[in-house]
Amino acid sequence: MTASDTSWPPVIDNADDQACDHRVVAAPSSSLYRSVTYRWPIENHVRAGIGALLTLLGMTYSEPAPAADSRTRSLASASSSAVLAMGITIYGCGQDEAALFREMAPRFGVLPTIVDAPVSEANIDLVAGNRCISVGHKNRITNSTLRALSEAGVVYVSTRSIGFNHIDVDYAASVGITVGNVSYSPDSVADFTLMLMLMAIRNAKSIIRRADVHDYRLQDVRGKELRDLTVGVIGTGRIGVAVLQRLRGFGCEVLAYDKYPQADADYVALDELLRRSDIVTLHAPLDADTHHLLDRHKIEEMKHGAFVINTGRGALIETEALIAALDSGKLGGAALDVVEGEEGIFYADCSDKAIDSKPLLRLQELPNVLISPHTAYYTDHALSDTVENSIVNCLKFESGKQHG
Repeated sequence: MTASDTSWPPVIDNADDQACDHRVVAAPSSSLYRSVTYRWPIENHVRAGIGALLTLLGMTYSEPAPAADSRTRSLASASSSAVLAMGITIYGCGQDEAALFREMAPRFGVLPTIVDAPVSEANIDLVAGNRCISVGHKNRITNSTLRALSEAGVVYVSTRSIGFNHIDVDYAASVGITVGNVSYSPDSVADFTLMLMLMAIRNAKSIIRRADVHDYRLQDVRGKELRDLTVGVIGTGRIGVAVLQRLRGFGCEVLAYDKYPQADADYVALDELLRRSDIVTLHAPLDADTHHLLDRHKIEEMKHGAFVINTGRGALIETEALIAALDSGKLGGAALDVVEGEEGIFYADCSDKAIDSKPLLRLQELPNVLISPHTAYYTDHALSDTVENSIVNCLKFESGKQHG
């Protein structure tokens, strides 16, 4: 490692390097990885980024007088005249997120401990005194893990997602942990939603599959135009509103339903929306009230031949009822970026192993069903938003300015 090395914090597998502080972040069977904090460049990064952090917290900054030996001066003394550097342990952090955390954390005076594995009781020690942690949405956090986090001194969990359904927020509060979500570009999911709508009504799956085997006939693949259809948007938060805005450009009739209507939209009762809509797209949060929002009875109320689009959460739909409606011809098709029971399947390479989900396998067999692996949010812009806002939320919590 040289003075020109800009990777921060670097991850190495050299257990004999004596010039740095080691913190173990993952231990695959084949090797041992460490997140390594080099003392001299950290101070430079923190000082360079301290202005951004203090602006965020509503404070001002004066450059501290240089010490005799800046390379060995501790971080606390280096920033004592302004604010101490803060540590955050980032669990379930993929390589793409890790690169962004390493790039952004120094700007905010944050020392990240990056952990590839999701948080569990087995790796609680990696909290290492940090009061705030960041977690992904791909794995459920058990109550026993939340209790262990609390016992380790964690008081804030920032989930890098909009939804909370992988965390028991009430239990977390009972053990002294506040859970916060992040906001990210709603355009990522909105764009993907419109793409799925167009693919569904134009029979894209069948067309592409036929073309792949050089069958270029047109019979049975005639599609529909959005301007001729009525689209029902369930849930009008930031993503739902972004979908509404895009649909207006297609000239179709758009209906909306939300328990708390706030957008400029044609709101109707849920039953009316289901009866009138040729396409129903789901953007509601998943909670006790919305679990199986589209159940067997609601699906029966839908317009014959309608399409269902889901880029929200899989359990918004009763999957078995959806399959029955597709098999019977009651529904014209579905495009699903999320599916009940996707945990442990989506985000993994299952090409060489059996998939233990009969409903998912059945859905993928149907020619009028599109499945994507919970990827609607996954764009450069949204990922950058997610990482930055996870850091910012931790800082706001520690500053006493957390948002509601």
